[in-house]
Amino acid sequence: MRVQSLGHIVLKVRDLDRSTDFYTRVLGLKEVARRDGQMVFFSIEDNHHDVALVQMAPDAPSAPTDATGLAHVAFKIGDDLDTLRAAKGWLESNDVEIDRIHDHVVSQSIYFHDPDGNQIEVFVDGDPQVWRDTPQRVATREPLAL
Repeated sequence: MRVQSLGHIVLKVRDLDRSTDFYTRVLGLKEVARRDGQMVFFSIEDNHHDVALVQMAPDAPSAPTDATGLAHVAFKIGDDLDTLRAAKGWLESNDVEIDRIHDHVVSQSIYFHDPDGNQIEVFVDGDPQVWRDTPQRVATREPLAL
C-alpha cells in the first residue's frame, strides 16, 4: 500500500453550531453537508470534504495535553508573510487568542485553538528549495514577530 494524499480530518466538538460558525466564519471553510444533526462536512476548495466535525456531549472532557493523539491541524493560507500578517489581524479581530507564532524556515505559522480546544495552525510556505536541499530544516522552530 502507498498513501497518495491526506484525505480529510474529523474533529470532535461539544457544540456543533458554535464550531460550524468558527470553521466557516473565521477559517473560511465551505459547509457542504450535514448528517443527522451530528456531523458537519466542510470543503476548502474543490474536494468533496476536507474537514468534518462530529458532535460529542456538551460536557465531554478535553483530551489531556500529555495524552497521545492528534496534536494539531495545519491549514496552508499562502506563500508570503503579508498573508500571515493579515491572518493574524483577522484572528485578533475575531477574538481568537493566538498561542504562538513560529518561523520554521520552511514555513511560518500561527497557532491557536478552536472553541473546543483543538489546536489549529495556519501557515505560509517558504521557498521549497530550502527543504529540498536540507530536509532537516523542517524541524526548525524559532519565535517569529509579525
